[in-house]
Amino acid sequence: MPRAFDTSTAPFDRLTADERAELLAALDIGYFHPGQKILEKGAPADHLHIVLKGAVEEYDDEGHLIAVLGPKQIFGIRAVVHGAAGANYQASEESLVYLVPRDVLLSLIRRNHEFAVFFYTDISSKLAEVARTEKSGQGIEGVLRSRIRDARLRAPTFIDAGDSIEEAERRMSETESNSLMVRDGSRIGIVTRTNLSKAAIFSKLPLSTPVGDCTSWTLISVDENGFVFDALITMTRHNKRRLAVTRDGETVGVLEDIDILGLFAGNSQLIPGRIDRARNLDDLAVAARDIQSQVERLHRQGVKVREIASLTSDLNRLLFAKLFDLLAPPSIREVGCLFVMGSEGRGEQTVRTDQDNGLLLAQPVPEADLTRFRADFQQALADFGFPPCPGNIMVSNPMWSQTLDDFEDQLRRWVMTPDPESPMYLGIFYDAVAVAGDAELIARAKDRFLALMTGETAAIAHFAKAIDQFPGPGGVISSIMATVGREEPIDLKKSGTFPIVHGIRSLAIEKGLTETSTFERIDRIAETGLFDEAFARDLAAAFGWFMGLRLQSQLRAQLAGTTEGESLVRASDLTTLDRDLMRDGLRVVKRFREIVRNHFKLGMF
Repeated sequence: MPRAFDTSTAPFDRLTADERAELLAALDIGYFHPGQKILEKGAPADHLHIVLKGAVEEYDDEGHLIAVLGPKQIFGIRAVVHGAAGANYQASEESLVYLVPRDVLLSLIRRNHEFAVFFYTDISSKLAEVARTEKSGQGIEGVLRSRIRDARLRAPTFIDAGDSIEEAERRMSETESNSLMVRDGSRIGIVTRTNLSKAAIFSKLPLSTPVGDCTSWTLISVDENGFVFDALITMTRHNKRRLAVTRDGETVGVLEDIDILGLFAGNSQLIPGRIDRARNLDDLAVAARDIQSQVERLHRQGVKVREIASLTSDLNRLLFAKLFDLLAPPSIREVGCLFVMGSEGRGEQTVRTDQDNGLLLAQPVPEADLTRFRADFQQALADFGFPPCPGNIMVSNPMWSQTLDDFEDQLRRWVMTPDPESPMYLGIFYDAVAVAGDAELIARAKDRFLALMTGETAAIAHFAKAIDQFPGPGGVISSIMATVGREEPIDLKKSGTFPIVHGIRSLAIEKGLTETSTFERIDRIAETGLFDEAFARDLAAAFGWFMGLRLQSQLRAQLAGTTEGESLVRASDLTTLDRDLMRDGLRVVKRFREIVRNHFKLGMF
């Protein structure tokens, strides 16, 4: 009875003491000599296999090496649970392997749901169950994942737009509230105590003035069935301190920031106020530091990376918009549109990376104004901690700050007469989002881009070919999931996020989609039937998992005061569960690469 078996690692750490004793009592050990076949694809197995010593190679049908498995790594799950091995396995050297009898394993799976999650075959279900069992109801994540209807909502108090400011103040005092809902026919707005004070003190309006004159008619609402975290993101995005809560379209409550900020370390909703109040670059630099600190706090609290990225992107966009207001002369503010691209445009930015921004102009402006703004904007962001883009894709580059007409001519050249850099430029521009100025300019440029790409099968295929831009370490699973201790580092961007981002981007361009988020693009492409919903879930789950693992790596590098290797991890640094998820994620990426290659017939290029 192999008592040395480690039950402290996933998934065996999820077993109860009695279940661990049952497992240990049933364990056996098998010996396999070099080259000996252990499992054959499609065949069932009587035991689950866990490497104790040595190395086991995993091969596909064509004899291609998929992975090399080392100590504590599990294989043959499908052969035991589903009756057919998913690959061929053989010992690459003398190997000892723990053997868990099939009937014992299936009994444990039936009785222990947390243990069973490890044996799911699709990464989306596995990650969802891991999140449920590890996060549900715990700490800040559990609170923020509660429904808005369960939060402390304030009952709405309504007043007519024609009632006086004095009456509004009296109603607030009676109800001990800081805001009122204002009705004007079918319109509903909101007035706050601050609005009333400004109207009476600063604007010196008579107390008999209709309250509708100082009401905000841009009321932002959320449904009571939404999540508290989504409400927080909405507050941040719109720079609002309170939201109307609706049920079936009817206002049933008011949610204020103070009701949830006490639950939320870092108080991210306060940052928009700091940005808005900034009067100079020094003030704005403080807010920029707050944004980055918020990323670290949210990660420590266990908030999901997709939500961290969404919140961070919204805050950064507010920061860029304020910087534009501070630095752009009137000539540029009146006819310009500042936009961000890349991960910032897709809403997938967490830890700061390179500047990716541009400026479109409805008409020419004085060259001196443009030259000064280009330099000042780039330098201010660098001072805030946003490194200059090595590819020079920034406002400071005239190629990325010009009139709309000239930029559309440039787009045409990139599409019709591409050079080696054209696919990169087109890809990063396709992710662009306006953050300040006339957003219609970026919308027109994107419409022009999609029109140019319509029907251009060869051009889109040439663009999609960049999915194989990083075929090195991480291009194949075998080279990066080798035996622990001898493995190559895994580049999470090259191996995981980039192939998904660019492949989905290529398909989205072909479909003429206007969404910028990779997650949203995946959903839209699944609707076209190119791949099914199950694969879409797996692809989104793998993408989110790679993002989260990369964020951990970036934060570690940041703590060490370096950016070197911020996207690299080693299998030996991962838990058993994470190594399993890594293999699952890389298999999803591999399958997705094949879908993209076949769809665009990239083998012909």
